[in-house]
Amino acid sequence: MVFSSFTFLFIFLPLVLLTYFLAKKRQLRNIVLLVFSLIFYAWGEPVYVILMLLSIIVNYFIALKIERRKREKKKWMIIDVIFNLGIIGFFKYGNFMIQNINTVFHSNIVEMNLALPIGISFYTFQVLSYVIDVYRKTVPAQKSIVNLGMYVTLFPQLIAGPIVRYETVAKEIENRKENFSEVVEGLKRFFIGLGKKVLIANQMALIADTIYGGDLATTGTVSLWLAAISYTLQIYFDFSGYSDMAIGLGRMFGFHFLENFNYPYIAKSITDFWRRWHISLSTWFRDYVYIPLGGNRVSKFKWLRNILVVWLLTGLWHGASWNFILWGVYYGVILIIEKVFLGRIIEKLPKVLQHIYALFFIIIGWVIFRVEDFSQMGIVLQKMFTWQASSIIDNIVLNFDVFSSLPYILIGIIGSMPLWTKVREKRKQTNSYLIVSNLWSFGIFMLSICFLLVATYNPFIYFRF
Repeated sequence: MVFSSFTFLFIFLPLVLLTYFLAKKRQLRNIVLLVFSLIFYAWGEPVYVILMLLSIIVNYFIALKIERRKREKKKWMIIDVIFNLGIIGFFKYGNFMIQNINTVFHSNIVEMNLALPIGISFYTFQVLSYVIDVYRKTVPAQKSIVNLGMYVTLFPQLIAGPIVRYETVAKEIENRKENFSEVVEGLKRFFIGLGKKVLIANQMALIADTIYGGDLATTGTVSLWLAAISYTLQIYFDFSGYSDMAIGLGRMFGFHFLENFNYPYIAKSITDFWRRWHISLSTWFRDYVYIPLGGNRVSKFKWLRNILVVWLLTGLWHGASWNFILWGVYYGVILIIEKVFLGRIIEKLPKVLQHIYALFFIIIGWVIFRVEDFSQMGIVLQKMFTWQASSIIDNIVLNFDVFSSLPYILIGIIGSMPLWTKVREKRKQTNSYLIVSNLWSFGIFMLSICFLLVATYNPFIYFRF
């Protein structure tokens, strides 16, 4: 079940809101969220609910062991890490390892052909951070398995993030306040996210998927740059739109999730970009991998090693494919170059040149991310930088869906800038702003529904992670 579906919008969400607010006691409301979250997940993958419940049970008891048996807590922490990473390794990377072993050793090991559990990377990283924080004494172990289960399975951010750390919502699990104004603000944020997904991301997907899905050997330079820019906009509005919807839904139930995006395409460097993009993942790797390895408080060699390790893992986190590994290493190398010397040079450039520099490498990065086959990737990158003409006009005109999606590129570019945020900061206390804001949000919702009624293309990129 996806947020941008009529089943979710007009059946699931109204039912869970009605049931939730009919329940008066806190523990009962937590049970309601747990049950509906399990139903939400089971809608698409009923078998893997068992895997999720197993994860909750094991992490619940290990966290209690760590808190109560302090002399043995390191042993239990190691067991927990092995358990959680073992689950991801088996389901997400098992076939990838078999494929590479077969290629290198010319063996014929049969692949497992297991479907990837949706959102496994997100909810596993969440529960792992909880146990690590208990180990570090940052938070106390949760005594109620219902409350921990509700935290892990909470449907707003269950299958595509953001990665909500336990310490962020620890107090709100048992002591949160829900009221009408919070529900309204949550709905408005949800509508904005839905609009990002349906009105912009889906239109960009039509362009990118049409071009990348064609014969790349005969595709020209202009078409490939059009596809790259479209995908750059698609993945931002797709993922940030989902994060907005998750944050809005969480707010309806009294939870305040941290922001996951901060206008990444206005970045002035790649370092700045990664402070703004998928913030919950970046901070997770910083706090649980980079800093424990020593961060930058070690020798220069180890410092550079730490950066590469983090970005290698970041690439692997996104998927079991060599292009994701290359994508992670690509950013690791650029970030090292910026930190060693290039960053000082970039800071002296005019802001326009800083933005152009950042966007250039961001777009190339998304091409590496999007095109999984290395031979196809080589063709695409080569043609992007060596001119080749193509009948792009004929192809676009003949494909009405692609042609009608082109104006949304401009809308996407404008929408990726903080123009509305600046207006909101200046006018948010005025009555006129409140009226316009409410009408704007509701208008986006109604327009999104109209688009969903006629559209047949509704992909979502981050479900596979």
